[in-house]
Amino acid sequence: MKKTSKHLLASLALSAIATGAAQAATWSDTFIGYRYGTEFYEPSNANAVRKHVLQFTHASGYSAGLNFLNLDILQSDDKDPASGGGSTGATEAYLTYRHQVHLGKIFDRSFAFGPVKEVALTAGFDLNTKNTAFAPKKRLLVIGPTLKFDVPGFLDVSLLYGKEWNHCGLSGCAAPGNHANIDFDPYYIISVAWGIPFQAGSVPLKFQGFLNYNGEKGKDYFNVDTEEETLMRTSLMVDVGQMVSGKKNVFLAGVGYELWRNKFGNHDKPGVDTDAAMLQLEYHF
Repeated sequence: MKKTSKHLLASLALSAIATGAAQAATWSDTFIGYRYGTEFYEPSNANAVRKHVLQFTHASGYSAGLNFLNLDILQSDDKDPASGGGSTGATEAYLTYRHQVHLGKIFDRSFAFGPVKEVALTAGFDLNTKNTAFAPKKRLLVIGPTLKFDVPGFLDVSLLYGKEWNHCGLSGCAAPGNHANIDFDPYYIISVAWGIPFQAGSVPLKFQGFLNYNGEKGKDYFNVDTEEETLMRTSLMVDVGQMVSGKKNVFLAGVGYELWRNKFGNHDKPGVDTDAAMLQLEYHF
């Protein structure tokens, strides 16, 4: 992508994000979460990896849209070693931010049709770093339309344009013809996010999660074609706080599942697919 196009995408994304930056919040939900699983995988690594994940999530709405921020700190066991090897597992930080501008609010008219209650413009970014020998430094900008469905809780379906830059610290990536720092081709992202509360007898439950389907993004660090990538992370949570003390949406516990296919666009090698069950906890404040 030409430099001017990069700057245009960044400007559009930042303009959409900045639209609501100074607006007062009309609602907010912040929580600290914990996930644990034993069957995670990493590309080119055939070993199952045990991970503890500490999560910080904040969502808030204002008069014309909403903000969403999530930070995951992922601690692997020694099957996914930190740079230098030894018995220390790798630590990863992954930050996601999304901002939505609701067009019905901006233009003071209804964009509802069928089961869709609103149309939004979504923009944001992902950032990550991990202290492995690979030493990734993902930088992803996204922008595109979102359909917001009229359901209990929320259900959003987005078609996003994504542009990613990343880094490879392996010695082979610096070899002639390869790429230690890579500028991937633009790619599309179909993103679905949901949080649906419901009741099963006297038990208050929430079915929540997201699904991202990413198109291929050109050549990788070793000039190998990437392939489409699918990541789904979902969970069924029990509102324990409501059951015990009547305090709704304070303490939730449940089970989750992560499905990952062609992780990071990799394929035809060990460790590119994950099917991991998880224990999950959330404390909202």
